[in-house]
Amino acid sequence: NVENFYADSNGEIVANPRYSSRQKRRLANTQRKLSRRIVRAKKEHRPLREAKNVEKQRLLVARLTAQVMQRRRDFLHRTSATLIKNHDLVAAEELRSRNLLKNHALAMSIQDNGWRMFLSMLTYKAALYGKNFVTVDPRNTTQTCHACGHIMSGKEKLTLKDREWICPKCGIHHIRDVNAAKNILARAKAKLVSMH
Repeated sequence: NVENFYADSNGEIVANPRYSSRQKRRLANTQRKLSRRIVRAKKEHRPLREAKNVEKQRLLVARLTAQVMQRRRDFLHRTSATLIKNHDLVAAEELRSRNLLKNHALAMSIQDNGWRMFLSMLTYKAALYGKNFVTVDPRNTTQTCHACGHIMSGKEKLTLKDREWICPKCGIHHIRDVNAAKNILARAKAKLVSMH
């Protein structure tokens, strides 16, 4: 989810490093300063290539943006390598980032996570180390009790705010993301069996 980077079926939750969010204010300030310098250069009818202050500021903005991307990529490489090296089977939901980005309230946080890049790293590292990486359909992974299979629907259906819940059928307490991870793992195992 947006709060955490991922949760696994063992109950381990990895925090979201939020690299863009941490640099957001500094980046916004440098971009505003760049805009002001561009406006000033245009008012003075100077070509932007010859405006040294514009060029200095443009390089600073580029450096900050590159720094955020590099930190995110480093985190994703380390995390994906650790997962693949330590497990024979790694499973994840098939993320459709384009659909997720339609939610404008969460779009920035979703882009900051870099989930698509993470999944592609898991894919090639699994092939590299001879491990299994499987993606499964995300439908109802959060709404289904991993213990009894009851699906929350109608008035029971969980919203994004519901981070923990109790199954009305078997009474087991669930942490939403850990329960989903267990469902994803079960689906991945079934998918692997059907493939062989």
